Amino acid sequence: MNAINIEDVKEELKLPDKIRIFDTTLRDGEQAPGIALTVDEKIKIAQKLDELGVDTIEMGFPTVSEGERKAAKRMVELGFKSNICGLARVLQKDIDAVIDSDLSYAHLFIGTSPLHRDYKLKKSKEEILNQAIEAVEYAKDHGLTVEFSAEDATRTELNYLIEFYKGVEGAGADVINVPDTVGILVPSTTRDLIRILRKKINVPISLHFHNDFGLAVSNSIIGIEEGANQAHCTINGIGERAGNTSLEELVVSLKIAYGANIGVDTTKLYDTSNFIGSITGIKMPPTKPIVGENAFAHESGIHVDGILKNSSTYEPIPPELVGHKRRIALGKHTGHAGIKSKLEEFNIEVSPKQFENIYNQVKTLGDKGKCITDEDLKSIAITELSTSGKEYIKLLGMSVMTGESVSATATVRLSIEGKVIETSQIGVGPVDAAIGAIKSLVKETVDINLEEYRLEAVSGGTDALAETFVVISDKDGHRATGRATREDVIISSVVAVINSINRLLAIEKNS
Repeated sequence: MNAINIEDVKEELKLPDKIRIFDTTLRDGEQAPGIALTVDEKIKIAQKLDELGVDTIEMGFPTVSEGERKAAKRMVELGFKSNICGLARVLQKDIDAVIDSDLSYAHLFIGTSPLHRDYKLKKSKEEILNQAIEAVEYAKDHGLTVEFSAEDATRTELNYLIEFYKGVEGAGADVINVPDTVGILVPSTTRDLIRILRKKINVPISLHFHNDFGLAVSNSIIGIEEGANQAHCTINGIGERAGNTSLEELVVSLKIAYGANIGVDTTKLYDTSNFIGSITGIKMPPTKPIVGENAFAHESGIHVDGILKNSSTYEPIPPELVGHKRRIALGKHTGHAGIKSKLEEFNIEVSPKQFENIYNQVKTLGDKGKCITDEDLKSIAITELSTSGKEYIKLLGMSVMTGESVSATATVRLSIEGKVIETSQIGVGPVDAAIGAIKSLVKETVDINLEEYRLEAVSGGTDALAETFVVISDKDGHRATGRATREDVIISSVVAVINSINRLLAIEKNS
């Protein structure tokens, strides 16, 4: 089977020579519940969008506040390459607010569906069309570029929608925008609608699709296949309800699948996404396409092995294309190749036996539902390197009992050079009791003094691995360190002490 030739697809579909991106993050995106941007925040986001290379930035709704008008004027003063557009109803005061904001691009709208006509506007078809035509004529008389939206177009009777759009086109509208205001389109109905409108309308057609059914990107692509020249998008797909067409998903899909000519610098997508996410407070799920933290993350041993040999085996695009990074995640599905690549990345060299111990510990933690971070693996590997050697003493078992009082009782069973012994000890807490029991059990072999005890969480969260570091000494002044990384603080502490004792005994026997 031959691979699909992008040029053949483009020729067959007759895609526009240039697909324009109209970004409405600052307008429709800001209408998402919980987002309220200051003037300075709007300016900073607009700068990012301009650097990204979008064709038009819809800065907001100038008539609603002085802050909106101030933001618009500052954007104009900054001389962005992107067009700066302001939203306006078909009211003279709204259009005047756009003009007073020094903008030259107005996005006009009025509802056209029966629901909007009968319940919201309480106007007839004729009244709505006449009002729209008058608004376009007024805006054009004042030198504005006009893009016109029939709000709720996809629930408007088709014959009336065509009549409406032809009316505003005749009045001078430069672009006709088709809003799927409540996201009810599916690809097949999108194709039919845009195909019909393209035959009836001579000016460029723009798309403004919402994502209520998760189809905004798919519908936008279908609309462009049928001849739409422009798509309205938001960074991260933010917007009212389930959001709008995701800019990063649409742009990369068109660029990769169709080889489309789009002015957006895709290498800035990940950075722009993170920047806007931090300002709006809306964090993307890890599985978000293109910009999610897991978009280029791999855990499965089979996948990681393939990625390390040729990244295209399990990645449709290189992460660098969107400014992202590949990440090898560690967990129950991780194979040898993934762990080896991580250890090489950390410049940690281990023996085959040490590697197997590290591998087994990662697998064990993964089976318990633990996600192993890079810091976890480093700690596990360093612990393995620092504890390799003969085990004179082995931990066979331990139990701890605590009550309402501050004291605890620990029972520890050890094998000391083949001899199994057990004892219980009381301490001010479980760690103190456990270490006290160990000291009691080994005192005939070596009399130890705990000089230093340090416990740290390797990563954040209540399920973080506990890393323990200890320093012990004997009566002759020999000193040894011990380290352990475990899920449980008490086990980590006990293993670290036993590791240090084994190292101390090795020093004594070789001195």
